[in-house]
Amino acid sequence: MAPRTMPRAAARPVDERLQEADETLSFPRWRRPMRVLIATDAWAPQVNGVVRTLETLGRQLVRLGHDVKFVTPDGFRTVPMPTYPEIKLALFARRAVGRVIDQFKPDAIHIATEGPLGLATRRNCMRRGISFTTSFHTRFPEYIQARFGVPTAWSYAGLRWFHGPATAVMVATRTLERDLTTRGFKNLRLWSRGVDTDLFKPGAKDWLDLPRPVFLYVGRVAIEKSVEEFLKLDLPGSKLVVGDGPQLGELRARYPHVHFAGPKFGADLARYYGASDVFVFPSRTDTFGLVVLEALASGLPVAAHPVQGPIDIIGDNAAVGALSEDLQQAALRAQRLSPQACRLFAMNFSWEACTRQFLMNLATPDEHLSAR
Repeated sequence: MAPRTMPRAAARPVDERLQEADETLSFPRWRRPMRVLIATDAWAPQVNGVVRTLETLGRQLVRLGHDVKFVTPDGFRTVPMPTYPEIKLALFARRAVGRVIDQFKPDAIHIATEGPLGLATRRNCMRRGISFTTSFHTRFPEYIQARFGVPTAWSYAGLRWFHGPATAVMVATRTLERDLTTRGFKNLRLWSRGVDTDLFKPGAKDWLDLPRPVFLYVGRVAIEKSVEEFLKLDLPGSKLVVGDGPQLGELRARYPHVHFAGPKFGADLARYYGASDVFVFPSRTDTFGLVVLEALASGLPVAAHPVQGPIDIIGDNAAVGALSEDLQQAALRAQRLSPQACRLFAMNFSWEACTRQFLMNLATPDEHLSAR
């Protein structure tokens, strides 16, 4: 089986946009410990913002006194996802997920992804009349279109079906909320993101023996991330790519002067952030961009397009980032920004506040599908 249980453990957000979540948690229903079941097809060894978000969420829920069980691909028979072999798709999961629900008896169920485990959990909830919430992490319609040419309208129709019965569909930004509303999604609620400012912080630069300035990209090396747009830029110093993905071999061969460090984790990843000078985020498809927050916490000014994610995080704060359709000019402007200002800005994002916001969005036991 694949559930992972986090035992109970024995907390004031700084980000003003999340203060409301902190204040409304005085509701009596959250004063008791809850059993929270989270189903996700995205899990280690995958390295992405979804996995890091869910792992941090689990730790924060435990810190706030709740029991957490994750249902993940671990322990199931799996097959690799086409074009994403590191993503394992669970097989024959419905009955096993049903047994987890019976044994754990959760107070709330959250379905984090739309893969086989998400579908198995959704089916169990629908058959039993159990309310549940979902989250929209990834713009799969755009990814599928980029890779296979499938019209996004078809994929969004499938996603509307998947998320339709949820009492809340959690989204990371107001921009995504507005976009999904125009696409016919209902019951959308904000669940923002935070950053571990103890892990990601300015660090030593002298160990990284590269010509300065160092322009850094962290994330999947895949076509939908537009990594090659970054690699093509005419910039001084060095370009550094940290991450893995289906385009890694191809881009490494095509751009021999770019430094590809491969995937990094935890403190090792934080070292690369801390040793760099500017963070370049070329993606136009991310729903948030957790790496943007990690870079800012590390004292790195950010260069990005004015799209969902960067514009939601940075907005018009020209002291910490440069947003432009011309990514080269954005990177050159970002080079002149203050690392101290970036660090101070990132301190406004609290994982605790995000976790409390998540809790407020959860379906309560008195919400039944039969009433919908």
